[in-house]
Amino acid sequence: MSCGNPHDTDCKEVLDRVYTFLDGELDDRRRSDIRQHLDECGPCLEEYGLEKVVKQLVAKHCGCDPVPEDLRSKVLKRIEAVRAELAAD
Repeated sequence: MSCGNPHDTDCKEVLDRVYTFLDGELDDRRRSDIRQHLDECGPCLEEYGLEKVVKQLVAKHCGCDPVPEDLRSKVLKRIEAVRAELAAD
């Protein structure tokens, strides 16, 4: 995905790092780069908002259940596969 406008941080990179951004797992520089991009890019900000809501819903409804170790990896791989399918269309 790209909004078509030039940014210091590419739209694809921002969207690839949405969950690590939401989880607070990025260093200060990368977090700042992504925050700046989201402030400038409406499509990425919208996608970020959707991902944030999904994460909140999952936390609200599944936060107490133990999760298998490899589940996060499987979910992220599936999300990437769906994004690739959508980009190909």
